[in-house]
Amino acid sequence: MNAPFRILFVCHGNICRSPMAEFVMRDLARKRGMGHALLTASAATHDDEIGSPVHPGTRRVLAEVGIFCDGKTARRLRRADAGEWDLFVGMDEANLRDMRRQLGREAAERCVKLLEFAGSDRDVADPWYTGDFETTYDDVVAGCTGILAWLEADARVRASCS
Repeated sequence: MNAPFRILFVCHGNICRSPMAEFVMRDLARKRGMGHALLTASAATHDDEIGSPVHPGTRRVLAEVGIFCDGKTARRLRRADAGEWDLFVGMDEANLRDMRRQLGREAAERCVKLLEFAGSDRDVADPWYTGDFETTYDDVVAGCTGILAWLEADARVRASCS
């Protein structure tokens, strides 16, 4: 069996959008029989929330669809992540700028915005500011579904699912 494809989701504080994407992706992959072929995690571009649990709004929206993120705490993106992950998925343009700067040239081409996988150049709005966790959830599902479709077409991941 091939090594799993590794996706690191990234947002500003790692308590709202990126952990939502981490756990939604795990759930979608499991439901498609691809759980063993993917490894997901999430990280922050800033230190604001390091060590904090997932935001209650994110936990609530996820729990409503049967996804639980117990034990997840915010962690900081590290330069060493550049060599440990296959794809870095940011939620907005500021995340992408920070990710590329923090990860360096080695990972710059592997940094993408989540909604690009859903055919949009929009940012995923931060519910920390908007209070709208439901719209964020819808955007995260759309982006993660697009990533899975992209990965299913990728021979490395398809071989891991066999």
